[in-house]
Amino acid sequence: MPLSDTLVDMPSEGYVFHTSWPVATSDMDQFEQLSVDGVARYLQEVGAYHLIDAGAMETDPFWIVRRTVIDMIEPVTWPNTLTLSRWCAALGSRWCNMRVKIVGDHGGRVETEAFWIHMNMETRGPGHIEGKFLEMLGSTTDERRLRWSPWLTTPMTQESPRIFQIRHSDTDRFGHVTNAIYWQALREVFDEVPDVVAGKHRLVIEYNKPIMYGEEVHLTTTPIDDGVLVYLSVDGRARTHMSITALPH
Repeated sequence: MPLSDTLVDMPSEGYVFHTSWPVATSDMDQFEQLSVDGVARYLQEVGAYHLIDAGAMETDPFWIVRRTVIDMIEPVTWPNTLTLSRWCAALGSRWCNMRVKIVGDHGGRVETEAFWIHMNMETRGPGHIEGKFLEMLGSTTDERRLRWSPWLTTPMTQESPRIFQIRHSDTDRFGHVTNAIYWQALREVFDEVPDVVAGKHRLVIEYNKPIMYGEEVHLTTTPIDDGVLVYLSVDGRARTHMSITALPH
């Protein structure tokens, strides 16, 4: 598992999208720091703004995320204004690794990367990224042969009886659980690794199959040397693999 690999730095040239906004009080946790599910919501928003800025909302509007990596480097406290920078770190014809760097004007830094798949809504499968947008994405990376490879391959051995409750408000128009809710589930495990989340740490979610409203979702954890593996499962099968691990100081 490449759970300690360093994320690529922001390039000095090419198309990097920048935007900023104030931290919302509704996105703070009990310690008055930006929560990880708040980060997930910001990643969704900056992705949409990026498509608009690139003129790709008409040609390439539909994307699904396969993996998200969030490195909590320095806590973001409130009040604060964030600068978000988004660029392509690796590219294929139908998917890409998108980096987002989040920096607070009054301190705080979060580094993220996500594997996004471009969807063709007619075929309901991966579709080619439009030529102009593909060229813009490629201006920040030399990696043009990106392939999917899972980081989290340890299988869940036994489903826990612990239930993670899904509400109507947790779903989108397709009945799928929204991205931020997975991160809320991961937050439920923080008290199992307090020393890890107190320092620099990495959070990873790999989405295997959507979770739907009405399904009974179980939350299972397995300790590992530098953190914990986490699974969201239905009927004994993991829909999502997740992890919390320490990063070098």
